[in-house]
Amino acid sequence: MMTQNNEKPVFFFDIDNCLYPKSTNIQHMMSDLIGRSSLLPLVNLDLSNICTFSRLIGSDKYFETHLSLSQKDANALHFKYYKEYGLAIEGLVRHHKVDALDYNTKVDDALPLEDVIKPNPALRELLEDIDRSKVRLWLFTNAYINHGKRVVTLLGIDDLFEGITYCDYGSEKFYCKPHADMYDKAMCEAGVALNRNCYFVDDSYINTKAAYERGWNTAHLLDPSDPEPSHPSCKYVIRSLKELRSIFPQFFQTATNGVQD
Repeated sequence: MMTQNNEKPVFFFDIDNCLYPKSTNIQHMMSDLIGRSSLLPLVNLDLSNICTFSRLIGSDKYFETHLSLSQKDANALHFKYYKEYGLAIEGLVRHHKVDALDYNTKVDDALPLEDVIKPNPALRELLEDIDRSKVRLWLFTNAYINHGKRVVTLLGIDDLFEGITYCDYGSEKFYCKPHADMYDKAMCEAGVALNRNCYFVDDSYINTKAAYERGWNTAHLLDPSDPEPSHPSCKYVIRSLKELRSIFPQFFQTATNGVQD
């Protein structure tokens, strides 16, 4: 049995806006569905960070409409839940009996992802070049499992990961990144005990900041159109997944080839 001192590291990969580019514009597709749905926004349109949805299309509207609140009170309640739980929907589920799975069905599961996400041979080549004798690969997402599995299947890389840690909307109590319990959950499910043996790439500033602060080896993935953060969230800031080769060369079998810009 492997002890903590010699346990194999785990490389955690975020999914949305990380394994496919932000230019795919899935967030806009999701916005359209929310507008047509009987449910209004509960989570982040930027699927890579479900916890910060309010800045995009005004999820406070849900609080106003379904909780019969004024705009001022709705804003206050939304940010209260965001501050307390890191996820607005968590407060809604706990205190207002909102059905998170119903939301997932009407929005995430209804996205026509097949129209925009296609197999990515270059991404697969990069991931296949990671030496499995040195590190294990694991998915780590704030989306529900249906969406996460659907995305990696469409990308043609679902068979390259040992497992997935996701935001479990079906649980009475659930967490998302950047909540500390979510990182604990990921480590437990992936079977890694030491923070120093965790490697992580995510496009979210707050998610990478939280991971880095707990001792994970972290890379913040920026879209080519994203501005450089004034204060980096972690040690490594990259613009392409292929840069993982240069910052974590110990895990790759070759030093060249990979995802193209």
